[in-house]
Amino acid sequence: MFQGRLEGIYIGARKANELELVDRVQALSGQGLEGDRYCRNEGTFSKPGHPDREVTLIESEALESLAREEGLTLRPGQARRNLVTRDVPLNHLVGREFLVGEVVLEGLRLCEPCGHLEGLTQKGVQKGLCHRGGLRARIVRGGTLRAGDAIVPPPTSSR
Repeated sequence: MFQGRLEGIYIGARKANELELVDRVQALSGQGLEGDRYCRNEGTFSKPGHPDREVTLIESEALESLAREEGLTLRPGQARRNLVTRDVPLNHLVGREFLVGEVVLEGLRLCEPCGHLEGLTQKGVQKGLCHRGGLRARIVRGGTLRAGDAIVPPPTSSR
């Protein structure tokens, strides 16, 4: 059991542009985050109909470890993930649903860092974030995401 929080929301209107920090955003089921390039299938790795491009998450702790262990500092938006979390075990959420405020997400697969991310940031980021580069998720139930929202497992059904 965990209870974490959404520390930051980042969207990018165009591929390769710097991501913009926003206080809130609409999460659209089957599409992505309103205003983000992937919601419009215009991202670098866009594949229409692929739900693992709807939203990406990264743990703030992973960025802190990158700085501490590798001496590489990335601002949260530089990680190129939409949602920055705290106290959420993202690697354990593959194949599971979870709540971010009123929005239900399902973890699909790890979001391993790639050469594109390293090319946009600095040498060593790909290695330094290996196995802690975040999570790709689909939006099961949309709604408004707000910075500061709680992130928790869904309530268990009583049968």
